[in-house]
Amino acid sequence: MSIQEEAGLILRLYELRREDTMRKARNWFAREFNPQSMADFNSAFFGAQTGYLRMVYTYWDMAAALVNNGAISLQLFNDTNGEHILAFSKLDPILGEIRAAFGPGFLANLEKLIDATPDGRKRVAAMREGMKAALAQFAAAEQAKAGQA
Repeated sequence: MSIQEEAGLILRLYELRREDTMRKARNWFAREFNPQSMADFNSAFFGAQTGYLRMVYTYWDMAAALVNNGAISLQLFNDTNGEHILAFSKLDPILGEIRAAFGPGFLANLEKLIDATPDGRKRVAAMREGMKAALAQFAAAEQAKAGQA
């Protein structure tokens, strides 16, 4: 596949991420979905946000499959994306439990991509720590906004 064709796929993936429902799902996933246990995952999976949760993790697993199967190079994908690291970082600590409940293929493509990425696991750990700080800032901003109301 030519670099132009790969670029076309990257742009198409970006277009999909900009779709209104997907944008809302990604925002929810990044800011509000912070599972600490399998119970937290199940609460989202079997709750009102199930569509958002499934939309985000299946999107990133699908995108990873394109890379894993050679449709997009690993370097081009990682040069133009970072959110997949965030998505994996949120589910990695409980991935074994999720797979026990939902099957061994859950996020298998995304995990393969992470493991193929130079320092992929280090990036995941750093993202998890960075998100703790970001979530604290989001919470502080929300409290400040509520105090002004």
